[in-house]
Amino acid sequence: MTSQSPFLERPGAVAGGGADSGVASHYGDPFREQRLLADGQAVVDLSQRGVVTISGPDRLSWLNTLSSQLLLGLQPGQSSETLLLTVQGRIEHSAHVVDDGATTWLITEGSEAAPMAAWLDRMRFTLRVEVADVSQDWSVLGSTRALPVLGGDAVVWEDPWPSVGVGGYAYSGFADDEHPGAERPWFEYLVPRDGVEDAVTSTGLTLAGSLAAEALRVAAWRPRPGFETDEKTIPHELDLMRTAVHLSKGCYKGQETIARVHNLGHPPRRLTFLHLDGSQHTLPAGGSAVVVEGRTVGRVTSVAHHYEMGPIALAVLKRSVDPAAGLLVQDGEETYAAAQEVIVTPDAGQVVGRATGFLRTPR
Repeated sequence: MTSQSPFLERPGAVAGGGADSGVASHYGDPFREQRLLADGQAVVDLSQRGVVTISGPDRLSWLNTLSSQLLLGLQPGQSSETLLLTVQGRIEHSAHVVDDGATTWLITEGSEAAPMAAWLDRMRFTLRVEVADVSQDWSVLGSTRALPVLGGDAVVWEDPWPSVGVGGYAYSGFADDEHPGAERPWFEYLVPRDGVEDAVTSTGLTLAGSLAAEALRVAAWRPRPGFETDEKTIPHELDLMRTAVHLSKGCYKGQETIARVHNLGHPPRRLTFLHLDGSQHTLPAGGSAVVVEGRTVGRVTSVAHHYEMGPIALAVLKRSVDPAAGLLVQDGEETYAAAQEVIVTPDAGQVVGRATGFLRTPR
């Protein structure tokens, strides 16, 4: 567990909950913070994130054999994203990856850092690698633009989303520049925890809360581990084949499922974006049922109130749900009408034999 952020002591700070406990959800004006963050005029405290380091000369070749992304040629300062999968191809751990030439840094959810580090440590065998959970020593700051004052010698991860990487594949029908995620560049800065306040001050920017970052993430259709994922999630369902999977790399655990679903089958579920009825003064909770004609067809995974679009959400639905169907979100006694915008298409997968199609081919 990471320690509580010092920014919670600032006037107006309201503590977050769940995966974002330990940091402020906002500092008194969530929509203003969101607008400033979107415009590159704010920085968000992500001290609740976990940080794992891998050092040693074999670090990249070793991590490459274990995970879904091709990391052999990762250059210092280059960002990537990778998944650690079960034998069945289900997502077990997810990490933002950047290497500084001597150390590979993995940014993950706070609750995932310790189990990820422990799992990786068991996989070292005789290779020249050292794994450490350094979450207590490092904080993460997020921004929608590059911050030279932080980026000098700092380790910076730049989100590849939504670009389809080399070896990747888009499971939505949007070109990179048409995808809503193209409007949300995203950078994460690794800052020593005992210097995080000075780092924020040095930027000269407003401090935004986690609600602002979440609203922009949901609007960008960006999956988050522990929110859009559960114990059954495979990458295809969340369009993570774009950025986190290389379809032509060597063997790794779960690769057989990745290839089989991609080439011959269809993912059983699909990520979708929801526009929620804004006439109510509340939002449904994450985990609320998504219902069509009285039948539960999925669950809401993330909910936000966007400063322009109003109430929005991400949900994971059964693949068979009609993209044109009207949906209801049921949260206890409250019901919210929802219109869906397709992210992962119902015909996703089954690429072998597809002469043309809705999905984009690998580069």
